[in-house]
This record gives sequence, C-alpha cells and structure tokens, in this order.
Amino acid sequence: MKNGATMPVRVYMEDTDAGGIVYYVNYLKFMERARSEWLRTLGLNQQTLLDAGTQLVVYRLACHYSKPARLDDSLIVSTTVESVGKCRMTFLQQVQRDEELLCAATVEIACLCADKMRPKAWPQALKALR
Repeated sequence: MKNGATMPVRVYMEDTDAGGIVYYVNYLKFMERARSEWLRTLGLNQQTLLDAGTQLVVYRLACHYSKPARLDDSLIVSTTVESVGKCRMTFLQQVQRDEELLCAATVEIACLCADKMRPKAWPQALKALR
C-alpha cells in the first residue's frame, strides 16, 4: 500500500520495564521499524537511501500514550502518510492491541543530504507520494 501499511509486533521481555509494561521509548522503536518496513513496500530501504546520499531523520514528534502494552501482547503498528512536502513527510502512526488504541504519534521526517546534513528533495520513489 503506497500511503500506508501495518506491521505486527510481539512484546518481549526486553521491551518491558520491571513491571512487565512496555517502556515508553519502545513504542517509538516499534514505529521506526514500521516506517522502515513501509519503505520496503516502495522498494526502498535505509541502506539504499544512504548509499545514494540520502538520510531520513525525525524532525518533529508528538506522541500520546493511552493504555499500556504488556509482556507477550500481540500488537499492530500502523503507518499512514498524512502529508508530503518538498523535503518533509508527516506520518500518523498508531500502536493497537486488537482494536484498542495504545499509543498514537505524529512523526515528521526530514530528507537530508547525508554528507552535508542539509535538506534535500525526496528521491523519485518518494516524490510519487506528493
């Protein structure tokens, strides 16, 4: 799917705190993986982009935690492209357990020239999303 995708995640011991609840920063790791997998649906990956001199970085993030995930939960991370600019893209990402929303974030990604760390227009494969 071009402007969105889902990815399953299982909660392991390493994802939780001492109480068996997912540590808050791990939701962001789940979301990062889901965005990387979304790139794969477009025939891209992080290494290919880096080899071409393009780096994608988080520019801005707003996250709301609603309910905790726990050890051994089966989760779904959804990734939807909300908007695409010349060198920034905004995603809406959600982590759910069954139909229950656990965490939602708006993640703005910037496209940079890897060696100069300056804004760069999207590669052709991502321009098609505009």
